[in-house]
Amino acid sequence: MGKIVKRAIYVFILLLLLSSTALLAYLHFGTAGESDLSGEWTTELNMTEQAAVRALDWLQDIEGTSVSLEDMERYMHGLTVRVNLTMEKTGRMEGTFHCSIQADSYDVCRQAAYEAFAGCFRELLGERLCMAGYEGSTDQESVEALVAGNFGMSTVSYLMDCGPALLPSLEDLQAQYDGSGAYEIADGILIRRIEDGGTVFTKEERCILEDTTLILLGEEGAQNSDPYFDGYPIVYTYDAVEP
Repeated sequence: MGKIVKRAIYVFILLLLLSSTALLAYLHFGTAGESDLSGEWTTELNMTEQAAVRALDWLQDIEGTSVSLEDMERYMHGLTVRVNLTMEKTGRMEGTFHCSIQADSYDVCRQAAYEAFAGCFRELLGERLCMAGYEGSTDQESVEALVAGNFGMSTVSYLMDCGPALLPSLEDLQAQYDGSGAYEIADGILIRRIEDGGTVFTKEERCILEDTTLILLGEEGAQNSDPYFDGYPIVYTYDAVEP
């Protein structure tokens, strides 16, 4: 039995060493290094979980409402906001960049989030009407008509005006992601210096380039400073935009 345990430990250590070596090799040879990052890149920020959590928090303040995060995510899915990144190489290991939130994609995402939320809200409202003894139809169209008749607006408009902020504001996202300046690459680390009203902010990320995919990883243990994204690691995967 002792030999079996020792052999299992040796095998485990060997596998651990092999996987660590493979990871180091990947990070060494897979980093951007002296590769040309010039061009247009794009990534999508996934807003689904944040929107679902905000909607759930608001609904749970309503007495008698029993809905889970899984229920909310059943309505909300595929909510993304696009970020565009343009990089231009001006030297061997340096260049300029411009990063910005695509405002149109934000508007589409926000509208989709509230439409999904409205579907859940109408279903819950129909259940409450049945519990209260309402004898009319409680399908989505009928409940929508009741909301419009009582509030003078659609369910989506009502939730936008009186409900929770499902997404951070466009201005908050722009403050988080928009920026222009200069960059340099050193030992696989992308260093971006963002100029803002005479103040320069420095952002360092490990840079990995795989064919037409650019992966930026924040420093180990780094967290996003935006409260809407608190606790989420900074990892972005950008895809090259075809000319």
